Amino acid sequence: MLMKRISFINLAILIALSLPLASCVNTHKTEVCIYGGTSAAVTAARAAAEAGSKVIIICPDPVLGGMTTGGLGSTDIGNKQAIIGMARQFYRDLGTHYGTGEQWTFEPSAAQAILDSYVDNPDITIYHGYYLSGVKKKGTRIVSITCRDEDGGNAKTIRADSFIDAGYEGDLMAMAGVSYHVGREDSSVYGEEWNGSHLSRWHQFPDGIDPYVEKGNPDSGLLWGIQDWKMKAEGEGDNYVQAYNFRLCFSNDPDNQIPITRPDDYDPSMYELLGRVCEADADPTLRNYLGWSNMPNGKTDVNNCGAFSTDMIGMNHDYPEASWERRKEIIAAHKSYTLGLIWFLYSDPRVPKVVQDFLRQWGYAKDEYVKTGGWTHQIYVRESRRMIGDYVATQADCQGKGTVTDGIGYAAYTMDSHNCERIVVEKDGMMMVKNEGDVEIGGGLPYPISYRSITPKREECTNLLVPVCVSSSHIAFGSIRMEPVFLGLGQACGVAASLAGRRPVQDVDVRSIQEAVGF
Repeated sequence: MLMKRISFINLAILIALSLPLASCVNTHKTEVCIYGGTSAAVTAARAAAEAGSKVIIICPDPVLGGMTTGGLGSTDIGNKQAIIGMARQFYRDLGTHYGTGEQWTFEPSAAQAILDSYVDNPDITIYHGYYLSGVKKKGTRIVSITCRDEDGGNAKTIRADSFIDAGYEGDLMAMAGVSYHVGREDSSVYGEEWNGSHLSRWHQFPDGIDPYVEKGNPDSGLLWGIQDWKMKAEGEGDNYVQAYNFRLCFSNDPDNQIPITRPDDYDPSMYELLGRVCEADADPTLRNYLGWSNMPNGKTDVNNCGAFSTDMIGMNHDYPEASWERRKEIIAAHKSYTLGLIWFLYSDPRVPKVVQDFLRQWGYAKDEYVKTGGWTHQIYVRESRRMIGDYVATQADCQGKGTVTDGIGYAAYTMDSHNCERIVVEKDGMMMVKNEGDVEIGGGLPYPISYRSITPKREECTNLLVPVCVSSSHIAFGSIRMEPVFLGLGQACGVAASLAGRRPVQDVDVRSIQEAVGF
């Protein structure tokens, strides 16, 4: 959970030693190396290249953009004043695409075209399909990283002056020996009210939903999707991360639909708990089951909403520290679950008619994710590792009570944690199923993100910047973790990396970064 640096480094060494002796290893030299394929990777590369640096992006994914191109077309804004610099320009470029001033809802393909144009630069080289396998350091500086392809038959070693970990997982950060945290801190660690365990108020089951395979019989076992864990005390910490899901892009154009069909591995027992929710639904609406946002051209961004929805609660807790092979298994399980969920809602007779009639007008958008049959390339990794830097953003920052004097970006969204576990609790003498971990505490004015939250401690690493897995508590990250913020922090990291050269990133003049990003 805390600072698993030694074990992760040992794992990296084992992976590196296990590569086939016949592997082809190519070495490349650049000024700025970015690992990860998120939207922050794109803006970091563009900013560094515009500042005069040569850039290499190592992107494990087939395309760039992370969730910005992966289906999250309903922008989590909070307060538009927080969106500045290249991030703001992105939404203006979307506006140009759609013939509006700024566009905050968009199709995945539109975002893809714009972000791809940002890295169409002779000073930016991109290698897709490579995964981090080793890091070489000298003192506090990363000398090089080595990445391998999926089969392990080819590897690339990148030597650079500065490195940027722009992945959702924080793999480079961890492998470089930087301190980090996984999961929810106890609320006492940073004096926060909303960190740690909390029985959910929203996206919660109504009282009385029986958790057992045979109603009323604990000996029959728990229904699928319920963890056999005990409810912790309010505010107690653990190593749980908030649930992941896929954001779904549907189309209501019959000529642009891939039909919703029964998956080959469909197991209706996985959705029995959802069936019981349907039976207890006295006032059925779509939002009891799916978060539905309309995008341009008859498309959608479908998100989690309700007690049992697209979040695969409790099934992702080993993802942050897992190998890429294991992560792919987790991603595949989430895809199978989601396809089965949609089929259940589409076909099961217990689903309210108003929901089913609406859903049957839609299919997966045929002209999105064409190479993967209408299915997004990106699972929504809402939270993974989080760096522990010299400044840890906390609930106090989100509520405008922080002490940041070196801001290089803003955030403004609600402190938003999705559910972390689904458990059995006792209430009024009855055993029933409940979700735990959902917290939604409203934000307000934009608050600054410290430069020290994107730079490691000086004694740990002096040429690494981290725009996604930033130094923050679990509940503060729930506010920071939005794509517009990552776009902005990516730009700040690109500028800082270029300014640093071979100096420690901790020594970069923050005022120069602020001027470049429009802070």
